[in-house]
Amino acid sequence: MDWLREQTAAAVTFLTTWTTVFCVWLAEMVMALGYPGIVFLMAVESSLVPFPSELVMPPAGFLVHEGQMTWAAVILCGIGGSLAGALFNYFLARWLGRPFLERYGRYFFLKPEHLERTERYFARHGEITTFIGRLIPVIRQLISLPAGLCRMPLGKFCLYTCLGAGLWVTVLTVIGWLVGRNQDLLHEYMQSATMWVLALAAGVVVVYVKVKGRK
Repeated sequence: MDWLREQTAAAVTFLTTWTTVFCVWLAEMVMALGYPGIVFLMAVESSLVPFPSELVMPPAGFLVHEGQMTWAAVILCGIGGSLAGALFNYFLARWLGRPFLERYGRYFFLKPEHLERTERYFARHGEITTFIGRLIPVIRQLISLPAGLCRMPLGKFCLYTCLGAGLWVTVLTVIGWLVGRNQDLLHEYMQSATMWVLALAAGVVVVYVKVKGRK
């Protein structure tokens, strides 16, 4: 059993290391393309592919610090790529729609009443959910799926996706501008930024609930 645990730990370490190396290599290769590379990688990050935005925007922020890129262009490209990836998920879910989940949902432990509750929820709270979802790790890649499934109005979906993505993209770009290539400092700043953004999201939810309750 000890041998099996050791081999498993070694395999996990190997896969983690090479996954990190590959992600960094891919980020450097696409970043060499400039602004289109930012759009492409952020689109990948916002779709179903688990590619972290932390490998894209901080290096772009460093290039802003070096004078090789501009603030406005980097942030707009980050938002544009995030929206493109989110729209891919949105239209995928909208295209598959309820018939697919009604037919195969039982394999994912989804019942018809779950779909109905989700649709009612998004009809009432789709905007705030989309905005907050863009600020939460992992959820930001998935929040577009229920929005598309419930046919959230496209204009509202784009607006609140851009607001949430814009906030996160700006935070990452500022961090890259501040820390440059210092990986240890980058990790420290990323942890702090994530906690502050989550706290902000929680505060927004509290305010939203109170305002809704008064109405």
